[in-house]
Amino acid sequence: MERHLISRIAHRHHPVAAPLFDGSVERLLARALPERAERLLDLGCGEGAWLLRALAARPALRAVGVDLDAEGLTRAREGADRLGLTRRIGLHHQDAREFEAKEPFDAVLCIGSTHAFGGLVPTLGAIRPLLAPGGVAVVGEGYWQAEPDRASLEIFGDGFADLSGTVARVTAEGWTPVYGHASSAAELDEYEFAWTGSLAEWALDHPEDPGSAEALRVAGRHRDEWLDGYRGVFGFVTLVLRRSAAHP
Repeated sequence: MERHLISRIAHRHHPVAAPLFDGSVERLLARALPERAERLLDLGCGEGAWLLRALAARPALRAVGVDLDAEGLTRAREGADRLGLTRRIGLHHQDAREFEAKEPFDAVLCIGSTHAFGGLVPTLGAIRPLLAPGGVAVVGEGYWQAEPDRASLEIFGDGFADLSGTVARVTAEGWTPVYGHASSAAELDEYEFAWTGSLAEWALDHPEDPGSAEALRVAGRHRDEWLDGYRGVFGFVTLVLRRSAAHP
C-alpha cells in the first residue's frame, strides 16, 4: 500500500495528523492568528484539518494549502465545500519545497511535515521568505524525551534533539518562541492508539481488499515499535515562532 493511503486510513479518527487534542489545536491557532491576520499557509496540509478549523473560526481569513497527496487535497476541497469555505481556500498539488508565494502570509504552518524539507532547520529557512513582516511560523517537530535506543534511531533517524536542544536550534536560526505546546503523554498515547487502531480496524473490516493483510501487518509492527520501544522516548513539540529583532 502507498504511504499516503496508509496514513489516510490511520488518521480516520484523528484528522489532525499530530499528537494534539482539539483544545491544543485551538490554543495554537489562537496564538498564531491574531485578529488582524488575513492570510494563512500550511506546508504539508494533508486533508486540510488545520486550515479548515482556522477558516471556520475566522471569517476574514484566506488560506492556502500545499501537499503532494492528491487524494488528501480532494478531501480538503470536499471539507471546504461542506463548510461553505471554498472561496477562501486555495489548494496546490506540488512539492512544498517548490511552492512560491505571490504575496507573503501572516502565518505559515508546518506541523509534522518538516521531513519534506529535510528537517527542522531547512524548514525554518523555507518559511522565512514566505512570511510577512511580523508574521508567525507554527512548526511541529519531534524531539527526544529520553535517550533514544538503537531501535528508536532506526525508526526516526538521528535528526532530533532533546527539547532544550530543539529550542536552541530554533533560536540559533533567528527565531523567538512566543508560545509552544509539548504534547502530553495522554496526547501521544491517544494518537498512537488512534493510528494503529484505525488501520487495524480498516483491515479487519475489508478482508477482501488486496491491501488488508499488509495494513494489519503495518498496524501491528507500528504498535509494537511504539509500546516496546519509543513510548516515553519520542516527544512532539509545536512552537509558535516570530523572527528575532536581530535577524530580519
